[in-house]
Amino acid sequence: MATPSLSNLDLVNSCDSLKVAGNNTPLGYVLPTVAELFRNLPDWSLDDAEDDASAIPSLTLVSGTNAAERSAVVAKTCEALRQTGAFTLLKGWRNELYPVYGIGREHLFDIERAASPLFGVNTYGVHMTVYTRSKKSKELKIWARGARGRSRREEPFECLVREAAEEASLAEEVVRKGTKACGTVTYIYVRDERAGGETGLLQPECQYVYDLEVEEDVVPKPGDGEVEEFGLWSVEEVRESLARGEWKPNTALVMLDFFVRHGILTPANERDYIEIVSRLHRKLEFPTP
Repeated sequence: MATPSLSNLDLVNSCDSLKVAGNNTPLGYVLPTVAELFRNLPDWSLDDAEDDASAIPSLTLVSGTNAAERSAVVAKTCEALRQTGAFTLLKGWRNELYPVYGIGREHLFDIERAASPLFGVNTYGVHMTVYTRSKKSKELKIWARGARGRSRREEPFECLVREAAEEASLAEEVVRKGTKACGTVTYIYVRDERAGGETGLLQPECQYVYDLEVEEDVVPKPGDGEVEEFGLWSVEEVRESLARGEWKPNTALVMLDFFVRHGILTPANERDYIEIVSRLHRKLEFPTP
């Protein structure tokens, strides 16, 4: 059996997978099958736009006058969906909150992380790529770590410092001193079976990206059990693994962004370079902080 080979653009398409013509929804994309469950609920209004065939149906939260009150309504709704077993993805309930923003960075409400794909709202995470260079050959090798969600109560860098200690046993002083902020990677992911739970749900996401170059004798070690082991890979090994589709879609995008920033992926060796770079920094359709 031939080994599948994914192009770099294939990797982008697998994560940034929503094709839209415009922005007609203020806060998120909700599938009709999900929205239907909100019909006749007292805190929500489902507008089918029956009098205008060109209009897009909308789901509106009509209760609450401030962030705390709206958050309480959303929490009650999500908990009810969880208790009734309406959606498989809610079995992954984390007791972590994502913020939802309006125009002008107004904090509108918080939502349980596991439930956010049901509402199609922007979600946020942090990702750090740890790498080293051989003193003799100058070869770059990569310790890659997974993306992590960021709660409302935590700034991206503080989340990174905490997770680096918990997951990779990296000393706080090493992370604070050596980490470089490298902007963001943004995409809109149409969730498939790899994400777990229902497929087809829409997940706009912003990953805050960081790099940390360490000495050759610094070895990340699993700390909290979420990561089984870390391996030090050459650039070519990472490329081959990406082409085999062995990476989560969002971590694959972050690694492509790393390759671009470090001159590994260039217009000379990637025919789809311009599209890839553009799609790694997609304009999200909804308000962000």
